[in-house]
Amino acid sequence: MQDVLILGGTQYFGKKLVERLLADGKSVTIATRGLTADSFGDRVTRLKIDREDEKSIFTAFKGGQWDVVYDQTCYSPLEIKATTEALKGKVKKYIFTSSQAVYEYGTNHKEEDFEPATFNFSIKGRREYPGYAGYQEAKRASEAVLFNEMPFDVVAVRFPIVVGKDDFTERVKFHVEKVINKEAIGAKDFDVRFSFISSDEAADFLYKMGESDFTGVINPGSRGDISLRELIQKIESHVGKKAILTTEVSSENASPFGLDGSWSVNTDKAEKLGYQFTDLDELLNELIQFYFVK
Repeated sequence: MQDVLILGGTQYFGKKLVERLLADGKSVTIATRGLTADSFGDRVTRLKIDREDEKSIFTAFKGGQWDVVYDQTCYSPLEIKATTEALKGKVKKYIFTSSQAVYEYGTNHKEEDFEPATFNFSIKGRREYPGYAGYQEAKRASEAVLFNEMPFDVVAVRFPIVVGKDDFTERVKFHVEKVINKEAIGAKDFDVRFSFISSDEAADFLYKMGESDFTGVINPGSRGDISLRELIQKIESHVGKKAILTTEVSSENASPFGLDGSWSVNTDKAEKLGYQFTDLDELLNELIQFYFVK
């Protein structure tokens, strides 16, 4: 892997991935709408695309050639279909940032629990996939496009919840501040469980997928899972205050993790391939302490 195309790359762990690639001397092209400033300077080549505008995609990729493409910004099968068609014959490997949301609600999901090649779907745009159910269907259908057409080697990385000190969504910070300020946290079910991965390790895992000969679907992340209640109990022990929990959910108190069911993944495949991730307790304890001290 030497010439790399990233669809996105200006936010969160996508930004870390770009820096990782540049540090190793890779030639990096980022394709974005051009709306988010970046700090890469003249170290990257920039292309302007709009994932909802098929013409812009074909125009931007005309004449290009890359070893690997990382797709960080796809939110519909319509987008990924246009992109794969525009990149046929121009790229060797396609690495798709997918999600544990492709699985049904539940815990310890293994990769075979969702088979994209047999998933029935309709080609729709991102605005036709509202809410969590829409997000789930969009990621499933996008994987299905990739694994049914496969004009190149394909990897779908089914990330659990990505957290870190640079998490612009501030989901863990939300809970820490609510406990510190003695404000209510709302959720219908505090016993739903989730898996996590650090933003640093998410970027590093993507990088390693590009360097490896692995193809197919894979779950990365810290081993095991934790419930929303257990996460809040961790915060309580760090800040020395008791949380106020309520099942009366409002726009002010709604937990970002207050979903209708559990989503967690089994990471045995990644571990058997030699990938290692931070212990889940260590990851969350460090992050909670960061927000508490801050």
